[in-house]
Parts: sequence; C-alpha cells; structure tokens
Amino acid sequence: MSTYKKEVGTSVQNYASDPDNPIAGQLWYNTTAAEFRYQEQVVGNAWSTANAMNTGRRQGAGAGTQTSALTFAGKDPVGTNLANTESWDGTSWTEVNDLNTARAQIGGAGTQTSALAFGGEDPVAGSNIALTESWNGTSWTEVADLNNGKEKTAGGGSDNTNAINFGGGTPVVLANTETWNGTSWTEVNDLNTARRFLAGDGTTTNALAFGGENPGLSPTVVASTESWNGTSWTDVADLNLARTALSGVGTNTAALAFGGADYSPTQFANTESWNGSIWTEVADLNTARSSLSSSGTNTAALAFGGTTGSVTGATEEWNAGINLGAWYTGGNMNTARRLLAGAGTQTAALGFGGFVAAAVANTESYNGTAWAEVNDLNTARNNLGGAGTQTSALAFGGNNPGAVGNTESWNGSTWTEVNDLNAARYWAGAAGADNTSALYFGGFPLTAATESWNGTSWTEVNDLNDNRRQLMGAGIQTSALAFGGEDPGAAQKTETESWDGTSWTEVNDLNNAAAVIGATGDNNTAVLSFGINTESWNGTNWTNENDLNVVRDSDGGAGSKTLALAFGGFAPSIPGVTAATEEWDGTGSLTRTITSTTE
Repeated sequence: MSTYKKEVGTSVQNYASDPDNPIAGQLWYNTTAAEFRYQEQVVGNAWSTANAMNTGRRQGAGAGTQTSALTFAGKDPVGTNLANTESWDGTSWTEVNDLNTARAQIGGAGTQTSALAFGGEDPVAGSNIALTESWNGTSWTEVADLNNGKEKTAGGGSDNTNAINFGGGTPVVLANTETWNGTSWTEVNDLNTARRFLAGDGTTTNALAFGGENPGLSPTVVASTESWNGTSWTDVADLNLARTALSGVGTNTAALAFGGADYSPTQFANTESWNGSIWTEVADLNTARSSLSSSGTNTAALAFGGTTGSVTGATEEWNAGINLGAWYTGGNMNTARRLLAGAGTQTAALGFGGFVAAAVANTESYNGTAWAEVNDLNTARNNLGGAGTQTSALAFGGNNPGAVGNTESWNGSTWTEVNDLNAARYWAGAAGADNTSALYFGGFPLTAATESWNGTSWTEVNDLNDNRRQLMGAGIQTSALAFGGEDPGAAQKTETESWDGTSWTEVNDLNNAAAVIGATGDNNTAVLSFGINTESWNGTNWTNENDLNVVRDSDGGAGSKTLALAFGGFAPSIPGVTAATEEWDGTGSLTRTITSTTE
C-alpha cells in the first residue's frame, strides 16, 4: 500500500512554526497557525536572450540542438542572398565555411556536424532551385538535387543521410513531399494542404508541418497542422494562432512553434507547445519576429535571426520545465509612495525618499515581516540613488524639484549630509555595498557620466557607452550592471552594460525594454530586475521569471538575485501609488497552506 511517507520520504509532522528546510512536496501541520502546509516547487518555461549571430539574416535555415547548432543561407539587411554559415557552441556564433551557392528561403535538417541544405531562391537565375548540399562538420558538398525546385520550404531530419522536405512555392504553392536517404530524393505522399512559408521538423518517419500561407485559400494564412508517420500526412489539431513565416522544432508527438507574421505584416512572439494532440500557448519570444530559423527540441530550443520589420541576428534560448523563482506577499510599507530608493537585504532592508503628492524624506526599516518608520532624510527627494545595507547606507542625487547633488550617509540611526555629487542629477542607476563604497551612472539631465564614492568624495570615472535616463543599476562599486532606461526620444531601452571597476562593456540585452523599475543584485553576474516584468541575469543572459503579484513601476528594491524585496511603486491595476511589499525566492520553493470549505 502506498503511503505519504513512502511517496515523499517524510512523515506528516507537527511544527510550532514551519520546518527550516522543507523539501518539495513535504506536508506538515503548523500547530501555532492550526494549518496544514506543504512545500511547492514552481516550475515553468522561459525564453532567454543569448549572443547574436555575426551576420543578421532572415529566411535562412538551421540545424542541430540548443547548445550545438548551425545556421546557413538567408538574406542580409539589404536583401542580398547569403552563403554564410555560422556554428553555435552554446555561447557564441562562429563563422565557418560557406555554402557553395548563396540562397534564401531554404530548407535545412540535421546536426551541427551532419547537416543538409535544400531548395531556395536564386535571384540571379530568376527561379527556384533544387540544389542540395551536404555538411560534414567542415565544408559543404553538392549532392543530388530535389525532384522539384522550390523556395519557402520546410523540413527536418536526423542528419545528412536522413531528411524530409515538404511544401513550398515555385511560385505555384506545393504540397509536394520528398525524403532523402543520403544519396537521392524520393517523392512520397503529399501534404493535405499545399502551402509555403510553413514550419516543421522531424525525421523521415516522424514529422510535423504547421502554419504557412496559400494565396489560393481563404483565409490565406493557415493554422493547419499535419502529422507524418513515414507513409502519409494526417490532419491534426490546428495552431491557436494562424501565421506564416514562423519557425519550429520537434516531432509529431512533441513540437514547438514560435514567431511568424500575418499579412499586415504584424510580427508575432507567440510560442505554442505540441504534445501530440493539441497546441498549448506558452511563454512568448522576447523579440517578436518572422522568417526566423531554429534548432533543438520542444524542451530545449534555439531561435535565431529573422525580421522584426528590420533584419536581426538576435538569438534566444528556450527551456521548458525549469525551476522558476516566485514572489510572495510581505508586510506593507507605512507610507505608500513611488520613485523611492532601497538598500539592504530581504529581511533587513531600508526604503527612503520617494514621491506621494510631492517629494518625501520618509525612511522605513524592514525586519522581514513589517516596516517601521525611522529618521527621515535631511533632503526630501524622489528618483534618487541608493546603496548599502540597513545599517550602512547612502542616498544620493534625486529630484526636489529639479536635479540635486546632495549625498547623505546612514549609520543605522540617522542621516548625515556628506560631499555632493560632481553633477546633480536624477533618474540614474546606482550600486554599492555600504556608505563608503558606491557608484552612480547615467541619468537626467541626459548623461553617460559615472561617479564613484570612496566614503569621502565622488570621483568621475569612465562613462557608460550609452547616454540614458530612467535606467536601473545593481551590484557593487567594482562589479555593477546598468540596464534599461530611456533614450533621448523617450523610447524604453533593453541595452545592458557591465562594469568591472574600470570601464563599461556592452553585454546581452534585457528581454523586455524597461525603465524606472526595481533592481537588486550582488555583482555584475547576479542581478534581478522587477516591476512590469521580472528578469534574472546570470552574467551572460537575461531570463524571464514569474512577475510580481502587484505589477508596478517606480518601485524600490533590496536584497540579492535569489532573495529580493520589492516595495512601493506605481501600480496600474490600482491605479496609483502602492505600499505593497513582495519577497522573492529565486529557487521557486514556496510554502502553501491547505484550505478547505464547508457547506
């Protein structure tokens, strides 16, 4: 007989509070609260940014896995057909040997070391081509042609000896299907719906075709999905969103569809997962685009290139079923406000300054449960910078109204005015470990200036690469991150820069453009950004995480990447300023209460 202890490994025990380190699935009884509680692991799916291709392109092809991929052919930003081939090692793209024939709107299959390129557009000849090339991990070799020259086609395959090709245009839209045995192409049973600019993947015995367009149909853009069993195609459940020029990976039992466009053309970020029976909408791409390429599986995929309206080399990684962090409710602040600063940890934080109907000087201290009012700043202000701990903090810059350069040092009890910034400003990014070590960068009046604090005075150091205001910052004086903000035209930005103690280096962008939201982190390799969206930074990529329960901007932040605190801000759902506080567990391990109702 199965028991709870046998399944989980623990008995249901009584605790006066909660166990110190409960495991996922553990159940216990809290005698003080008179509640049954259990530990839950939050699991989800996410796209994260990765390093861009060397040559941005659309209408190319891909092969391989999430960590070992190949991209080839396509059109560059001026519309020139490419022969360029690039190899992905899980971190970056490297240029390798070109195709023999430059082309776009091509089909691809295989792995990073054993791939096949087939079909495409030949603008010089003014026709579609049937050319097939085989990749051995080093170079491309021309092999036997397709039976039907075609462009805007799709396909899949395990390697350069086993592939399938289906659909496309000549310009007549085709349902034609061909399989490759390593030597020649053989015509087999057609798709049920002729189409071009479709997506699909799989092998000669297990493939899936979905989406695309056919000008002879109404509607022209289709959502139809077909499953291949090695002999024939069968109509199965449609995509939730009809689209053309999309991409996808997987098999007829487990696939992923993403990106694409309609005839507007509106670019889509929509991602759908296929379980062999139905499509389910999951987390969107960070960059909406069409005519993109891909590699991998429905649980670990890579999306690269395409067009957002302009050609891009952007790369994103998809991971399904991963542990995601989660927010849970903490004690409200005493004074609801926005545009405030923060310092400290999740259980020992400080919130100061901000804006209600005007700039305020209020300071509050958080003990992990509740906020207590403590001594105010000497100068009321909002949009200020903050750094340090609950007992050793620094407040600098801000708006009251107009830019101020005032700096104040907190010793755990009171604020003391110290030397001003060299340049008064607000809407800037901040970082710092305590009241003797801080960094302030960017801001308004619009600047890229960076200043470093040594406990006595501010010194101008190397500028950001990019002028911006309303940006976020996190880290310490020698290892910081600057991200997001607004450009001179007030457009929100995704740009991220890393500080090594001497200079700023541009690194991978945020997934979502953002300005004036909360941020915290230990250094330039471990940062959390939160407000309208929540994203975590691992030193290389940003990953989308679960959002705040009260979505907001202009919030304060404290803590680390794994144990953070968000407080105050402006919440569109209220609407208005909020006193709401939320605590972040980056492991996604949450304690839940079992509730019951009686009739």
